[in-house]
Amino acid sequence: MKFIYILLLGLPFFANSQSYQVNSPDKNIAITFNLNKGTPTYNVVVNGTKIIQNSKLGLKLNTAFADEFKALKSSSKEFTENYEMKWWKNKNIQNHYNELTVSLEDVSENPKKLNIIFRAYNDGIAFRYGVPKQENLSEFSIEKDYSEFSFTDDFTWWSANAERDNLGPLSINAAVTIESSIHTPLVLQASKNLYLAIHEAGIYDFSNFKLRKNGKPDTFQCEVQGASKAKTGMKTSWRTLFIGTSPGMLVESNLLVNLNPPSKIEDTSWIKSGVSMWDWRVWGFKNKDGFTYGLNTPSHKKLIDFASKNNVDFLLMDADWYGPEFSDNSDPTKSNKEINIEENLRYAKEKGVGIILYLNDIGAKKFGMERVLKQFSDWGAVGVKYGFMTSGGQEKVLQTRKVIELCAKYKLMVNFHDSPIPPSGDERTWPNTFTREYCHSQADAKYSYYPETVVSQAFINMISGPIDMCNGWYGFEGNEVRPRVFKFIPGTVAAENAKLVVIFSGLSVLPDAPENYNEKADLFDFVKHIPNQFDEYKVLGGDIESYISVARRQGKNWFVGSLTTREPRTITLNFNFLEPNTKYKAFLYEDAPDTHYINNREAYTTQELVVNSKTILELKLASGGGNAIRIVPIK
Repeated sequence: MKFIYILLLGLPFFANSQSYQVNSPDKNIAITFNLNKGTPTYNVVVNGTKIIQNSKLGLKLNTAFADEFKALKSSSKEFTENYEMKWWKNKNIQNHYNELTVSLEDVSENPKKLNIIFRAYNDGIAFRYGVPKQENLSEFSIEKDYSEFSFTDDFTWWSANAERDNLGPLSINAAVTIESSIHTPLVLQASKNLYLAIHEAGIYDFSNFKLRKNGKPDTFQCEVQGASKAKTGMKTSWRTLFIGTSPGMLVESNLLVNLNPPSKIEDTSWIKSGVSMWDWRVWGFKNKDGFTYGLNTPSHKKLIDFASKNNVDFLLMDADWYGPEFSDNSDPTKSNKEINIEENLRYAKEKGVGIILYLNDIGAKKFGMERVLKQFSDWGAVGVKYGFMTSGGQEKVLQTRKVIELCAKYKLMVNFHDSPIPPSGDERTWPNTFTREYCHSQADAKYSYYPETVVSQAFINMISGPIDMCNGWYGFEGNEVRPRVFKFIPGTVAAENAKLVVIFSGLSVLPDAPENYNEKADLFDFVKHIPNQFDEYKVLGGDIESYISVARRQGKNWFVGSLTTREPRTITLNFNFLEPNTKYKAFLYEDAPDTHYINNREAYTTQELVVNSKTILELKLASGGGNAIRIVPIK
């Protein structure tokens, strides 16, 4: 049920007024729009404290706006809806905001119009631009984004950093020494109890932005990644500012999906999130009977058999299954001589396992993207891992959209890798987009991340949406001999289980061999019980520089994951998220007393406890380690 009605907010909306305000539904956040000598600017106040001041707004077009604007009119509304996600962090979501639209016209002989739309939520704000249909403008290019986030102090910040370790902590003004653009999400700590994050929502038609430190103190400016062609009637993506009292509140937020349109896929019954086996990192593993895994059908059948017996939903067949991935002659409508693709798909279907097939731009463009995706669907594949897009800017955004829509047409889910367009809440509109490698994925880029990076990525990259980090290593020793492992992997097996709870993704890709999981069957019991859809996501505690603890609910069952940096620590876990007056059995998968992320990675312990909503436990996390708990009610 939707409720839409007009609501006057803040200052009077007279046509010649130069200032307008919109408040969040709970009145704790206020956005004020001003025209300062004809220049559009905005301010943001949180609980009476100004955090953004005199931040410039606007776009530079090839048929440029004049430097001075006047306000023509404004309108406002309040909107509330409740909807259900096919899969996401939270299943049931409320979308409640107040919106203000200010219509501007530049002061020139041939005046051109620009709309700025603001939305105020209880957990953040957003704004975007619209160029309405008008006589003096038809087609144009967006060449620059003047949008600023000008803060009231030199706040500390951290940011995503593509497939490298995240940046930070740094001060805003220290960013002047960074020569390249800064990726979003960018998280800021304004005070002990105030955290902010900058990102983008609804990236569909125009180039996405990054951030750059400009000449103003305490200020980041949006930097679009190349010019974007457009026509009047367009609207840009949303520039967003998450607002919370802790970094965990930013991660819990539904702001991005709320800024996206409802699903465009009417029948979503075929869409399924879950856990996957993976041939790429297993390649080269030799088991005790002498069998060596390769990119071939016998190996794939072993992976399918394990998946079928252990509640694992998919097998991801990665690059080279149809020939060398960067060769112009590799045809993705045919498999290489080591793989019988039709037999693989037939066998997987018989065993109840879905197959995800790799594809990149080279094969898609040469052999026809729609032709290739139709062939995948005809074979019976359930998804695509799409890698190495060769374009950038608007072209890459449009290519991403084309892949998603064609995959939806042929009932295929899609996982984007290799510097994809950022997740932007579009999982609501296109729920077949189940993850992206918008992070440093484990053992990728020829090296593995260290424990502090997974904690950082949970608090930063994951704000953008589902990320594919390829967690779940069990056999750490001797991995370097495999062709696609490359180097030493730091971590602990208990932490690997915890990552599968902490890291939100529509596809959790397990990188290890079945034999390693079988050797630690008591530990893998946790993975076997992970549901392919959760109902709720809670950050129980943590900090970007130290640890994170997360609880996720599916029905009446709970899964808890906790991770620390290189520092060992003891954390206090309060079970007050459980239903009162109910007893639960808790299965704990923990670091052993002597576990260490470098020299004793595979040591772990398990135990069972009876707990309730009043239980408080002290959990000891080893250096670089973690803890995972499965909690079920006692009937």
